[in-house]
Amino acid sequence: MKIPFPPICLFFLFWFPSLSLSQSLRGYLLDCGATIPSVINGLGWNPDQDYVSGGTPKVLLTQFQNPTLSTVRTFPLENNLFKKFCYVIPAFRTGRYLIRTTYFYGGVNGNNNPPVFDQMVDGTFWSIVNTTADYSNGNASYYEGIFAAAGKSISVCLAANTYTDSDPFISALEVILLANSLYNATDFGTNALKLVARHSFGYQGPIIRYPDDEFDRCWLPLGEDNSTTTSTRNVDVSGFWNLPPLQVFQTDLEISQPEPMVLLWPPVSLPKSLYYLALYFADNPNSTGGPRVFDITVNGVAYYSNLTVDQAGVAVFTNQWPLAGVTNITLTPVAGSTLGPLINAGEAFEILKLNGTTLTRDVISIEKVKASFQNPPVDWNGDPCLPRQYSWTGVTCSEGPRPRIITLNLTSMGLSGSISPGIANLTALSAIWLGNNSLTGSIADLSSLKRLNTL
Repeated sequence: MKIPFPPICLFFLFWFPSLSLSQSLRGYLLDCGATIPSVINGLGWNPDQDYVSGGTPKVLLTQFQNPTLSTVRTFPLENNLFKKFCYVIPAFRTGRYLIRTTYFYGGVNGNNNPPVFDQMVDGTFWSIVNTTADYSNGNASYYEGIFAAAGKSISVCLAANTYTDSDPFISALEVILLANSLYNATDFGTNALKLVARHSFGYQGPIIRYPDDEFDRCWLPLGEDNSTTTSTRNVDVSGFWNLPPLQVFQTDLEISQPEPMVLLWPPVSLPKSLYYLALYFADNPNSTGGPRVFDITVNGVAYYSNLTVDQAGVAVFTNQWPLAGVTNITLTPVAGSTLGPLINAGEAFEILKLNGTTLTRDVISIEKVKASFQNPPVDWNGDPCLPRQYSWTGVTCSEGPRPRIITLNLTSMGLSGSISPGIANLTALSAIWLGNNSLTGSIADLSSLKRLNTL
């Protein structure tokens, strides 16, 4: 079956008066396992203990230039029970957030190789965390995605899977509020963006990030066999929806003759999926010989035709482009052009379909039940029902994108405290088991639980 290719959005530089540009990060930078705050590259990092209810902070024996890699928080692998452990971060409802998790194993579990495990955001599986290759080369690993907050918090969770052979761990967590214009062609009500690649082409220096990028996105250097040029370009980046940093426009990959440029980018083989692609261009002020105009194809399919690149800058992007395997991007000068193509930067994200969330009324009610316990189960954070394989201990949920809590089995969990009256608002409950705990007080009127048949 032939898949229709989506339209491409062309974005030329112009001013959006509604854009509000922040000069400092808004969000949370957590140094996992740390006990004191620190300042790194002008940004303040805080210990993580106020945002997570489980896990053990540990200090690695190796010292690092980046202090966030010197400590980790590990989460217990208990008899291969697939429990999730969540950081719960305050958020603005529908706010758009960059979430980055960083991992450096350091042999903290005593094994030679780091464990493989899952990470998720709210009720959606994000990715498998496999840092083995990076760690064998002495490097840390990071994962980045763009998610919108469904409520007043975002939960970022880790959990063991069938491949996990020791305790999951994390070195750092960043949750950064983005401007509303960023990646705004994406429907964040149903999708998230999973970073595949973000590169500054022709650049050979250190990773570009804050303060050059006001949202601390990481732009990696990427050179090619093509000619690299460096020049001062006064691009007004405030007019680009995605607000790329000015520094990525100071270098490019450029062919001096009117010949095609072929890029194998992103530089990884991709799983079959839909992708968001954004390509950034600004002409060299030293260019002579007429306008720079070329066509763009992706794997032989027309991506954009007759793109004119001038010194003001231009970006082209699409939010639903099907890709699989190796990606070939070709920039071909139009007939009669005297200048070759160039490119400054690019971003690629896989489109991540959101799972949905537990019905809000049930979330509020079960949180009240949790608050009434003095020692709630350690995995009672994040979404109670989703992802399904990681629902809260003792909680069973219905099917569908807005699941409800249908049974509550708290037998022999060693719980103390009381039972919140909020339990009566879990109106889909058909069974409740509370035996062999140290709970005190009375049980609320449960007459509202019309489906309850076991207590």
